[in-house]
Amino acid sequence: MPETKHSLSQPSVETANHKKISPSSRYDVVIIGGGAAGTACASSLLKRTKQLRIVIVEPSEHHYYQPGWTLVGAGVFTQAQTIHKTADSLPKQVTWIKAEATTIDPYQRLVSLSNKEQLNYQTLVVCPGLSLNWQAIKGLPEALGQQGITSNYHLDFAPYTWQQVKSLSKGKAIFTQPTMPIKCAGAPQKAVYLSCDYWRQQQHLAQIDVEFHIAGAALFGVSTFVPALQRYIERYGVNLLYNSNLIEVDVNTQTAYFSQTSADGQMETIGKPFDFLHAVPPQQAPAFIRSSPLSNAAGWVDVDPYTLRHNQFDDIFSLGDVASTSNAKTAAAIRKQAPVVAENLLAFLKGHSLTACYDGYGACPLTVEHGKVILAEFGYDGKLLPTLPLNPTIARRSYWQLKTHGLPFMYWKMLLKGHEWLAKPKQRPAEATPKHQTQPSAPSHSNKQQS
Repeated sequence: MPETKHSLSQPSVETANHKKISPSSRYDVVIIGGGAAGTACASSLLKRTKQLRIVIVEPSEHHYYQPGWTLVGAGVFTQAQTIHKTADSLPKQVTWIKAEATTIDPYQRLVSLSNKEQLNYQTLVVCPGLSLNWQAIKGLPEALGQQGITSNYHLDFAPYTWQQVKSLSKGKAIFTQPTMPIKCAGAPQKAVYLSCDYWRQQQHLAQIDVEFHIAGAALFGVSTFVPALQRYIERYGVNLLYNSNLIEVDVNTQTAYFSQTSADGQMETIGKPFDFLHAVPPQQAPAFIRSSPLSNAAGWVDVDPYTLRHNQFDDIFSLGDVASTSNAKTAAAIRKQAPVVAENLLAFLKGHSLTACYDGYGACPLTVEHGKVILAEFGYDGKLLPTLPLNPTIARRSYWQLKTHGLPFMYWKMLLKGHEWLAKPKQRPAEATPKHQTQPSAPSHSNKQQS
């Protein structure tokens, strides 16, 4: 498999050429996941103290700038611009084990790996990201990359998106969005806007019937931004279909099948022929998380939304896409979460109260046309959290420059390196923090028993 490829199934595992880790090895911090969340968290910890033994468990040789994939699908970025080597992205002071985590035993403080090793931890940070459930849409995994069927959620096919957008001059174009939560909830509609804007510029839009099928009941989760986005939907003549969930793709007949709610409230299956289909798969926590004692009923790592510490296991923290927090699953959220986890984890190791507080901040730069972006910044309960004192619903050219130049720089050179400009954790009084056990010297036997 070429190095820049992603498999639709679980990645193959190779053991990194690092020193052998004894099953009895005990680390101060074990971090599961070496993507944006794991790398940023490790860097934030090391910025505060160098006296930690940190190991990161990450199977991939490459680190991907996933916020750039929508721009790859619009011909703005190349694939190569979104790929760095994992070895170059991780802090030099950490030990990297190139393997997958397979099970977590929070009672024995053990993490089992695909290379048959076990790691014993004093504290654990869980941030493996989420899994894209391509198989949930019948026929989609086999159909991707042919007959106009594509997805910017897979780096291999983002260039195919751009190829198909350029070649389409008439016909039916369908875009989909699955049930939430998904990583970057605005990405499905970004593909709509950028494609439609290109067709508009080429004077093809009048000959293309565009549909946007949303499994939920809203265009965007924060109502403040809906009117501005709705105006772009109307500008491009997009037929917006709510409560319409993609369930099957027939590559031979170029037909997409949707589960929809009929006028009388009954579920029905509707077939839609297409010339272009941008499909987004449903998403979930990785299987080893869903089956672990760490997960909540929905399968996500069950954490306090403010301290990001596990609700039942005092020595475990989580951030990024796998955490149960209700914020948008974006790199911008990780930028604010990593310092919170770093400060609270160190406070726990010292036996102190946890006072660093995450406010749910997330950001979605909505690329509504080539050259203009609506920068949606918000926290818990949809509270607007704009960085600048500007009307956040206005599409601005300056935000396009931020999206295409500023944010990639901030990601590679600041977020992953532990530079916390405009990301210092908010503090709350110690008495307001959850009443967790604070001594890290022994397992939390008062926690729930394994079922």
